[in-house]
Amino acid sequence: MKKNTIYIGAAVAALTLAIQTATAAISPQEAKKLGTTLTPIGAEKAGNADGTIPAWTGGITKKDIPASYKRRGQHYPNPWPGDKPQFYITAENLAKYKSKLTAGQIALFEAYPKTFKMPVYQTRRSGSLPQHVYDNTLKNATTATLVNGGNGFKGAYASVPFPIPKNGLEALWNHIVRYRGEYVVRRASEVAVQRNGDYTLITAQQEAGFNFYYPKGSESTLDNTIIYYLSFTTSPARLAGEAVLVHETLDQVKQPRQAWKYNAGQRRVRRAPNLAYDTPISGADGLRTADDTDMFNGAPNRYEWKLLGKKEVYIPYNNYNVISPDLKYENLLAKGHINPEHTRYELHRVWVVEGTLKKGERHIYSKRTLYLDEDSWGAAVVDQYDGRGELWRVSMAYLLNNYDLPTTWTGLDVFHDLQARRYHVQGMANEERNYVDFSRPIPDDKYFKPSTLRRRSYR
Repeated sequence: MKKNTIYIGAAVAALTLAIQTATAAISPQEAKKLGTTLTPIGAEKAGNADGTIPAWTGGITKKDIPASYKRRGQHYPNPWPGDKPQFYITAENLAKYKSKLTAGQIALFEAYPKTFKMPVYQTRRSGSLPQHVYDNTLKNATTATLVNGGNGFKGAYASVPFPIPKNGLEALWNHIVRYRGEYVVRRASEVAVQRNGDYTLITAQQEAGFNFYYPKGSESTLDNTIIYYLSFTTSPARLAGEAVLVHETLDQVKQPRQAWKYNAGQRRVRRAPNLAYDTPISGADGLRTADDTDMFNGAPNRYEWKLLGKKEVYIPYNNYNVISPDLKYENLLAKGHINPEHTRYELHRVWVVEGTLKKGERHIYSKRTLYLDEDSWGAAVVDQYDGRGELWRVSMAYLLNNYDLPTTWTGLDVFHDLQARRYHVQGMANEERNYVDFSRPIPDDKYFKPSTLRRRSYR
């Protein structure tokens, strides 16, 4: 018995050491790569061997902002209006480019061979962030560690926590907490487009406080909450007045996200305890799950995550044309997919992160593969598989640099159901007076409370 106890104790010690090793922060020697051979957030500074991906030289800075950009909240003018497509990827020449496409992208060509195409432009590594994010990333690089089995992390604040990731969970957390300003307001529409092209706009006023980046905060003041989110539906009439409030927690196994919903007809605020994982989003007509939002969000605990390395992929990038106020929704939304004439794809390096559903866990996706832009950590493409292991959905974020901050975020998020031949679009603001506004002051602590839902909502 004593011998067995020794063996068990040794095994436990070895397992503990393995876990500690797997979640250990990077060494000071590794951290020295940041800002030298690597960008301040961990991308390769150098271009690729054949020059189709250039070196990163700082991305968009103040000197690169178009003179036609006059005020915060304005739709962003294209910094490169003279750029033209270098070539188009189509169903006819698909074989030539397959090695630099995801399975989901290839499936879109196969589903819509006559209409889907990718205009490929010169690669412009426009990704940039405020200096304080770079400084904090370097400071936190040697202290950030995963906790609670990877369901959260500690030792990082207002930064990319794992600029040199060692595993899939670290890369995934970089996406989840990437910089998108401190407080943002926008009025935007989402729409589910049917097979025949029909759609009905759902418009909402949306506000988000990124508590993880509050300038007067710190890791100790987070209280496990990284984002506050408010949404007030303004149209159509049957939904007008409804509102949702979310307190997005860091470790959602320790403390699930808190959500409340205001029903205008009943004039009541109720908890929404199931707004997580694969809960269908009503406004998306079943085409998007709760954790599809933002390409992926929420608790990672139902999947085993692997970091498969880097790959060169044609991803949506610098998509200023798809958010232009000159582009009407009727000219953007087509059968099967958005109008490709207004899109822009570029060749970029991406981190490939694969999540496989754990044995005994439940989710409508058995596997999801995320392709994270190395210059921003934002997911540009996600391929999702059904319970049979068949490719089911593909999501794409049409990235651009919000250069008044600056940061790289999405212009539109598009979620394709390959089996139903329908798709869902989030973030349309072309026909709104304003685009996203990062200039407003951060609200006080009482602002993102359930009591505000009834007071601020209307019908």
